[in-house]
Amino acid sequence: MTAFEEARRIILEEITPLDAEQVQLLESLGRVLAEDVMAPWSLPSFSNSAMDGYAVRAEDCRDGRVLPIIDYIPAGGHATKDVTPGTAIKIMTGAPVPEGCDSIVPLEDANESDGSLRVVKPVKLHQHIRLAGEDVGKGETVLVAGTVVRPYEINMLASFGKKQVAVVRRPRVAVVATGDELVELGTVPLPGQIVNSNAYSMVAAITSVGAVPVMVGIARDTLESTREKLTEGLNADVLITSAGVSVGDRDLVREVLESLGVEIVFWRVKVKPGKSMAFGRKDGKFVFALPGNPVSGMLTFEEFVAPALLKMMGHRKTLKPLFPAVLQGALKKKAGQIHLVRVRLEYIDGKYLAWSAGKQDSGRMKTLLQANGLAVLPEDRDSFATGEEIQVHLLDETVGMTTA
Repeated sequence: MTAFEEARRIILEEITPLDAEQVQLLESLGRVLAEDVMAPWSLPSFSNSAMDGYAVRAEDCRDGRVLPIIDYIPAGGHATKDVTPGTAIKIMTGAPVPEGCDSIVPLEDANESDGSLRVVKPVKLHQHIRLAGEDVGKGETVLVAGTVVRPYEINMLASFGKKQVAVVRRPRVAVVATGDELVELGTVPLPGQIVNSNAYSMVAAITSVGAVPVMVGIARDTLESTREKLTEGLNADVLITSAGVSVGDRDLVREVLESLGVEIVFWRVKVKPGKSMAFGRKDGKFVFALPGNPVSGMLTFEEFVAPALLKMMGHRKTLKPLFPAVLQGALKKKAGQIHLVRVRLEYIDGKYLAWSAGKQDSGRMKTLLQANGLAVLPEDRDSFATGEEIQVHLLDETVGMTTA
């Protein structure tokens, strides 16, 4: 069997980012830039007022002098006159600063009466003027390839009129569930049958990391059906299979994959749950054969598939960071393999505390509803005491932790 960390290393060394594609600006949100973005013009492109107020010369505003207001500039407008010695122009936020002006006096710092202005506070040279190019200079690289596009990047791209953006293509990920016992959603299962829930959780997980799921359907426990579905699945960038990869009489996935020319890079990993998984490749495409138990499938996706998909999409951070948490209740395990334990995390009195989310059998899906973190227990130990510090990572970063 392959060690847990070694399996992840092998996968991430095999994976490279996909090619680029052009998408509409808003479709780039959450995607990874495939090329640098340079500013086609300065930002601001012209010097403008940062306040509603009056454009003046600072030296004219001493000793409470009264200045005649000779013009008005709204946002989107422009001056018809220059600021000459002893005059002022009323100006709105964002309007271009008129020639001859070196400062802006905010409305609240002046008294206007009968078309004239009296400044009531000292005026500093260049106050409240946003100078052309003070944010971004023309030709400056404002975003580099590999940047994840957030709303802030959208704002910058839109400021430069970018209607389309080059981003790393999202992988198409085919999902094939296997087993004669499976029935489709909407069918009431008879004794011995189960609903094909794994396919739906996989599609949801694929979508949540930003890839594009393709639900292929159910491969029945025959060579012909399994070959048909896996052949179709290999048309995608990545193929994920659920179940059929262990050593039972009807576990046909590995046999069929190899007959289709898929090279199995490793099979079986020293991790619980999830030992019976395989990783393969063929012609630049990749296969993850995951266990059929629902918890095993979801956690192997979390630890092995999600990082691979993120790297394919150009992300630099692919693994969730581990951090320490204090164990609340003793845990036992068998030595010899890493255990992934579903835990409930809370942040209390300046530290993270971790409780077991319940019994850790690989078929107990409810524990995934109750957990917001995953403890990664090292393979060389078999027991962990209450109060001991263990390493955990978040399962879902959108789920908060209680703070007391």
